Amino acid sequence: MLVLLFFIIAFHITSSALLFIATIDNTWWVGEDFFADVWRVCVNTTNCTEINENFEDYSIMQAVQASMILSTILCCIAFVIFLLQLFRLKQGERFILTATIQLMSCLCVMIGAAIYTDRREDFHRTNLVYLQTSEGRYGYSFILAWVAFAFTLVSSLMYTVLRKRK
Repeated sequence: MLVLLFFIIAFHITSSALLFIATIDNTWWVGEDFFADVWRVCVNTTNCTEINENFEDYSIMQAVQASMILSTILCCIAFVIFLLQLFRLKQGERFILTATIQLMSCLCVMIGAAIYTDRREDFHRTNLVYLQTSEGRYGYSFILAWVAFAFTLVSSLMYTVLRKRK
């Protein structure tokens, strides 16, 4: 039982770390001489511009920012609630509250990554015209966001199945 508990805690911490990295790091969309994320666009790794109201379709990036931040916060809250339930739940009860919050985190990261996947091309085409290149590829932070989606989904399923034992 102790090994299973350690595995679940390690899995949840890994999910949280993936969400933090995906939300904070600046490599959602990369090209030869630029990289961009949901917070800023950097050209030649020195000239960085914050994404603000001056950008077209700024509301798209605000939605992605909000959902990624919310997913990270919910994942951390789920971990705290899991630890509290670990000591407060009666034997045989399930970690339903933790599973529900972790599932909400999963949905938030899915929404943020899906919006970015769908609207990225329009956003970068209209706002990165000064780079004179539209070629680029998804960066590792974008990929980590989708991996974090899978991890939080599996984690919520584990909490749904898990019962408190002695």
